[in-house]
Amino acid sequence: MDYLTLAIFALSYVGLALGRVPGLALDRTGIALIGAVLMVVSGALAADRAFAAVDMSTMLLLYALMIFSAQFRLGGFYTQVVLKMAPLLANPVHFLGGVMAGSALMSALLVNDVVCLALTPVIIHCCRRASVVPVPHLLGLALASNIGSATTLIGNPQNMLLGQVGRLDFAAFTLWSLPPALMALVATFLLLVKLYRCELLPAGMPVRGAVQAGDTAELPGFDRWQSGKGGLLLLLLVALFFTDVPREWSALGLAALLLASRRMHTRSMLGLVDWHLLTLFAALFVLNAGFAAAGWLPALGRWMMAAGIHLDQHGTLIVAASLLSNLISNVPACMLLFPLLPDTAQSWYLLAATTTYAGNFFLIGSIANLIVVTQARQMGVVIGFGEHARVGIPATVVALLGLFGWSLIGH
Repeated sequence: MDYLTLAIFALSYVGLALGRVPGLALDRTGIALIGAVLMVVSGALAADRAFAAVDMSTMLLLYALMIFSAQFRLGGFYTQVVLKMAPLLANPVHFLGGVMAGSALMSALLVNDVVCLALTPVIIHCCRRASVVPVPHLLGLALASNIGSATTLIGNPQNMLLGQVGRLDFAAFTLWSLPPALMALVATFLLLVKLYRCELLPAGMPVRGAVQAGDTAELPGFDRWQSGKGGLLLLLLVALFFTDVPREWSALGLAALLLASRRMHTRSMLGLVDWHLLTLFAALFVLNAGFAAAGWLPALGRWMMAAGIHLDQHGTLIVAASLLSNLISNVPACMLLFPLLPDTAQSWYLLAATTTYAGNFFLIGSIANLIVVTQARQMGVVIGFGEHARVGIPATVVALLGLFGWSLIGH
């Protein structure tokens, strides 16, 4: 076995865990990309095998769904959903419930990171107009979007990866994933209500339901036609997922219809595609392929078995996936673990749900959390690591316990 390959792989994953390299302006994507390049340059993986290692069905599906998300964002759909809920701020608990239910539902059908990116400024805007503290609602958005995204194979990048590589059935996955997600969502809502009971008291003042001209000048205006077109094609896409048509081609075909627009410029649509995330995916495919080609992946599997780490045991898989997700992020954790999974659908379901729920444990556990906190800070709302942790830790523990219980009775 090639120890140079092991060193490249190990150093890359240490960099992914740290999120940076001291003295360099590298992030996780840059670290993974350099690791992938070194795999090829060092001879661990031939160039043609590196290209072949990239699962194009996953890449194309993710790319197409980003175009769908761009359609809804440019059409002002996300903004309109929250503005329609603004009257609920007369009782902030009701607004929190609406935000969490709405973001969970939208994250199940669209990429959760984009949902958080679009909803955060609108929620802050509405809360300020009603003199309501925005922090619990922003936390509810981040936590609920992660939980909701766990219910379908298109809700987040790691689910898309596992669904495509594992050839998982869309309907079966959703039916299995929905009950634990609903339990986690309700538990998280009740926890937020308990921890922020003072901030969620009724304001005792009327809430303006109408939006004044200029109030949302910085937000995308609502376009009924563009949002309706996106919604209709999204429903058609979900229907196609229940057929034998390959998911990536269904998504690409309908995304092409969205691009064929007289009003939505192609440059604007593609400008909202997360090329950074697509690059990370491609780099991780190559990095892990080099690790496997050198014979280290089977060695890792044998070491885990000798150490008593059996991924066919539900509790062990949940613990291992949770720890890795918080060390190296959920997508790299999935890529590292799925080759070691037993060949059962439930193991793949558990890995998808665990890596998603575990993202709520710490602030840095998921991109959705970071998007909410970063945007909020830019608008003058500060949510610190500890603020998130006092909700995220208990919410995640409850969600994972519920998932473990469901795995014992779910089929």
